[in-house]
Amino acid sequence: MKYISKFSFSICMVLLSLIGNAQKVTETKKDSIPIKKERYGLRLGVDLFKLTRMLYEEDYRGIELVGDYRLTRRHYLAAEIGNEEKTVDEDQLNFTTSGTYLKVGFDYNTYENWLNMENIISIGLRYGVSSFSQTLNNFEIYNPNNYFEEILLLPGEKYDGLTAQWIEVIAGTKVKVINNVFVGFNFSLKYLVSQKVPDNFDNLYIPGFNRTYDGKFGVGFNYTISYFIPLYKSTVKAKAKSEEKAKKEKKKQ
Repeated sequence: MKYISKFSFSICMVLLSLIGNAQKVTETKKDSIPIKKERYGLRLGVDLFKLTRMLYEEDYRGIELVGDYRLTRRHYLAAEIGNEEKTVDEDQLNFTTSGTYLKVGFDYNTYENWLNMENIISIGLRYGVSSFSQTLNNFEIYNPNNYFEEILLLPGEKYDGLTAQWIEVIAGTKVKVINNVFVGFNFSLKYLVSQKVPDNFDNLYIPGFNRTYDGKFGVGFNYTISYFIPLYKSTVKAKAKSEEKAKKEKKKQ
């Protein structure tokens, strides 16, 4: 009986020890933040706005390919490349602009995603360059001494080798609609840095820059659909995870 009592006492002590350790592990798991991994990769897409614009605007042809690469949790390298042909018919002027452009820069994601969300609300900066030509189809010269007051000229003169450079600030969003497929839109404000202007004419439309207003400023808009190609996953750092936990607890309160 003596040995049985000692054996039973030993078993009880072992069980109590195991239960205590199990409670500690459970409490640790509750207090700890689960490991979170985020996907990094390349996103490629096309501007739907330019494609649909060709359906309702007879004098326009254009396409733009867009892409971005995730560098950090919030920073993305971004670029757009495109081609446009636009005929502008003003009261006294008709001309056609045709050329290609490239824009490169970065986006910063200001949105804090939950769980496995990968949505983006971003601000960004681009540097754009364009190479294009202008064809002056016809223009009217006002002549007050003429009986008909205006003279219509059909020069058909083409100006090649024109270039332009600009910077633009972009604000936009991208939302994941289904697995790896994102729909987004953005608005941009542009400032013309330099341009090569043809003799006796002006660049009233620049591919990639759009219409020029007051000689220096332009605006832009696009609506995109893109596909994300995941390349690898990275574990979110402890500091970032603790910040996320604090924000979630604050929202619950």
